[in-house]
Amino acid sequence: MLDRDGVINVDSDAYIKSVDEWHPLPGSLDAIARLSRAGWVIAVCTNQSGVGRGLFTDDTVSAIHAELQRRLAALGGRVDGFFYCPHTPEADCSCRKPKPGLLTQAAAALSFPLQGTPFVGDSRRDTDAARAVGATPVLVRTGKGTRTIADGAGLPCWIEDDLMAVVTRLLDND
Repeated sequence: MLDRDGVINVDSDAYIKSVDEWHPLPGSLDAIARLSRAGWVIAVCTNQSGVGRGLFTDDTVSAIHAELQRRLAALGGRVDGFFYCPHTPEADCSCRKPKPGLLTQAAAALSFPLQGTPFVGDSRRDTDAARAVGATPVLVRTGKGTRTIADGAGLPCWIEDDLMAVVTRLLDND
């Protein structure tokens, strides 16, 4: 399971509001394609409160995910499912990380166990959501990761420089 902004693509405090603003991090698409070609089930679980804030629509989120799939297909990869929370923090929904709703939705829809499954993120919300379902929290230094590590938030957990480093370690242990 992967968080999106800050793990797969460049994050922005102003939100990723269009396909034109969506830029993959170096090596992230190759990393996902490697995992996909190796037979792993890949779920993207992401908070997208910009929808609830009226900054972009569900259609925008779908277009960004379609672009991600298009680029992955060119590399022989894919994401098996996208799961996102469109709500603002004030909505107090069950799907907004750090609550585990997105992760449980992904596991149910794609038929994989949560216990021990890696969840790669860049924030404490991600590590907390992983712990809540018995998944393995993995923190990358990209996105907000370096700041999260410096704050000591969400630690201890498995830490890597970026998504490619995570994938390399996963596949080397396969």
